[in-house]
Amino acid sequence: MTDATGTAPNADVESLAYDEAFAEYQRTVATLEAGGLPLEATIAQYERAIALQRRCERLLAEAELRVQQLMAAPNGGAVPVDVRPEDAAEE
Repeated sequence: MTDATGTAPNADVESLAYDEAFAEYQRTVATLEAGGLPLEATIAQYERAIALQRRCERLLAEAELRVQQLMAAPNGGAVPVDVRPEDAAEE
């Protein structure tokens, strides 16, 4: 789904840092919990909340993978890593 500009309405989510995405996610959930929005606005807020949640999950998976790689390095030393979220272990 795209908006009038031809881009996905939540495309900007992918540029957010974890702290920004999580804070916005919390605000969005609070707005949804408060209720009172028209149906279309509620759906748009819900879609944004899902996009923000997925962004946070990806960033956390990347961070977890980096920590795992650092812990596996000889003597716990830092090594350069090429992090891919799909490589993160699911628990």
